[in-house]
Amino acid sequence: MNENPKVSETIEMIPVGYVENDYIEPVYNEEVYKKVSKIVLKKEFTDGLYRIEDFDKLYVLFYFSKSKGYELIHRRRYDGEISGVFASRSPHRPNRIGLTVVELLKVEGNVLHVKSLDAINGTPVLDIKPYRKETEEKNKVAQD
Repeated sequence: MNENPKVSETIEMIPVGYVENDYIEPVYNEEVYKKVSKIVLKKEFTDGLYRIEDFDKLYVLFYFSKSKGYELIHRRRYDGEISGVFASRSPHRPNRIGLTVVELLKVEGNVLHVKSLDAINGTPVLDIKPYRKETEEKNKVAQD
């Protein structure tokens, strides 16, 4: 498949909010999955949280704002194996996009309290989507 020359090489996104937690520097630490973080949405996006409490878990897409450069082949942090960047969860990626599933603990206005967010303080949040086990299982069956 050839690249479509009509497609722009630049994609512009604006953060819908930012992460607040105690992690200042990007280091691999399993403890982060046990900690509570806040996702503070910009006020103009607060209405987008309507009925988010219907879900126990959420996908959070974010921007690795402190990540610099990438290698297509590297050693994975979690198991030490050599792999391609797309076969890892490395923050050093061509588009520096992070994705994680978090547990939603509570909502206070424009602030989500979540557990298991592996992003550092100040990280721009690009999007939030509900995680539905039923949808994931349907997708898995369709792939098998």
